[in-house]
Amino acid sequence: MSKIMTGAEMVVQALQDQGVTHLFGYPGGAVLPIYDALFHQDKVQHVLVRHEQGAAHAAEGFARSTGKVGAVLVTSGPGATNAITGLTDALMDSIPVVCITGQVPTHLIGSDAFQECDTVGLTRHCTKHNYLVRRIEDLPRILHEAFYIARSGRPGPVVIDIPKDVQFASGPYAPPKNAQHKTYHPRVKADIGKIKQAVAMMAKAKKPILYTGGGVVNAGPTASTLLRELVQLTNFPITSTLMGLGAYPGSGPNWLGMLGMHGSYEANNAMHDCDLMVCVGARFDDRITGRLDAFSPGSKKIHIDIDPSSINKNVMVDLAVVGDCAHVLEDIVRLWRAEAHQTDPKALKAWWAQIDKWRARKSFGYKKSDTTIKPQYAVERLYELTKDRKTYITTEVGQHQMWAAQHYKFEEPNRWMTSGGLGTMGYGLPAAIGTQLAHPDALVIDIAGEASILMNIQELSTAKQFLAPVKIFILNNEYMGMVRQWQELLHGGRYSSSYSEALPDFVKLAEAYGMKGIRCSDPKNLDAAIQEMIDHPGAVIFDCLVDKAENCLPMIPSGKAHNDMILPDFEEDLGKVIDDKGKMLV
Repeated sequence: MSKIMTGAEMVVQALQDQGVTHLFGYPGGAVLPIYDALFHQDKVQHVLVRHEQGAAHAAEGFARSTGKVGAVLVTSGPGATNAITGLTDALMDSIPVVCITGQVPTHLIGSDAFQECDTVGLTRHCTKHNYLVRRIEDLPRILHEAFYIARSGRPGPVVIDIPKDVQFASGPYAPPKNAQHKTYHPRVKADIGKIKQAVAMMAKAKKPILYTGGGVVNAGPTASTLLRELVQLTNFPITSTLMGLGAYPGSGPNWLGMLGMHGSYEANNAMHDCDLMVCVGARFDDRITGRLDAFSPGSKKIHIDIDPSSINKNVMVDLAVVGDCAHVLEDIVRLWRAEAHQTDPKALKAWWAQIDKWRARKSFGYKKSDTTIKPQYAVERLYELTKDRKTYITTEVGQHQMWAAQHYKFEEPNRWMTSGGLGTMGYGLPAAIGTQLAHPDALVIDIAGEASILMNIQELSTAKQFLAPVKIFILNNEYMGMVRQWQELLHGGRYSSSYSEALPDFVKLAEAYGMKGIRCSDPKNLDAAIQEMIDHPGAVIFDCLVDKAENCLPMIPSGKAHNDMILPDFEEDLGKVIDDKGKMLV
């Protein structure tokens, strides 16, 4: 039965009907009717951020860690434009977010009114879909369609731009029985003939590899369970993109580590030399492929993805399977068992022997120090002291992000929140707050750099207001580390504006916000300091002073093939890392 409501009341009711528990936003003139409607209810908690970019990232963290749609509410003009970075980030990483923006009254649209901008035009290319609602009669349908579009198929952000007069107008509201879009119906079940073809190709492979991505995580926990079952059945080696970490356990015997620009030597070489590549829920982006004309030249390629536009977009494949990863993996596992497929044990044994040789290079290795904290060591100790807890990790963007991906072993999906496609500095703190509010009893840690954390440092106020006990673990090398690294390796050591000058005292900054501040510079004290951070019941800023000159290796230089890597030079029992011709790799 329908009920007469104002547009503002419809927005709040639709959020409740969609099961939204947390709404991240910032008030302004063009959305005050909605904020007034929020005032009269207690089912949706509004989380006041200090910048609209923070609202979008917090919603991303909430969505990524729960599998639900994140919700954002911002005002017109600068409120909407401030959110665009977060919306673009969500689009690149396929994160479901619905962002409701206020707009000037319909009769003022196009007049350069106060705080007016063309929100629909601006967000057309950074959202999965967007709406400008001009009639109250359309608002109930659009509100529910937006959530359907955001979560269905390849997830992504949706914007609903609502003029102020539509928020004040009244009309009938009834929750739809089956909210869908009349033309958007993504294919979930794949063609069974193509799945049979994929299974046959897998059974014949001599040097196979599973290349997985964030699509497996987005497909829900069932997809990760089925992926693990498939690895056990086939004994295939498996690697993952940055976004796919945790779908297969980081401690698993078949795990080769992350691949790509800062991926492991064994993962990148196995991708290059394989004869069959099974890509599940990844999109062959440039950070994975390196130089396209040299990418895995001898392999047959199977691409499983719910987004048909991703097929053959960057890399031409031999078999495309369009469908939801969970459903496709279910069919592959079922057919593998039913038809009693087996791999060639002799060929697979030889393939694993070669992979073990690449593994012996210890490409994530580094020189130990008794006097200086190495950033890799800091992440390793953080992992060891938190691995037995329910822990969620977010990151900012830069060297610290890659060290976290390399040295923190993710055993489960949805525990790793990072900005992959857009590489957004300032992502980690608001994402940690969104994750913490979604999981109030969990340990949530933002692994940060001292430069990145300053991008959205104002969100410390949000953490304080909502008593979010996030732990901010700063790997402080006093540089924009990845910028400095590229300048050292590719620009002749000309460190143009990469030094982090005029840094705050992070311990005093923590105290200014009523939080705990910890600083550590001695490796011998690191474990005790990390434990102190973990044990503290409230928010913590941990200023971990690390080696200022350490580079994040391995690294594929820009424009190089994905197996043409710069590897670390370090002393180990096996000797220094050298190439096949005995040349030192520096």
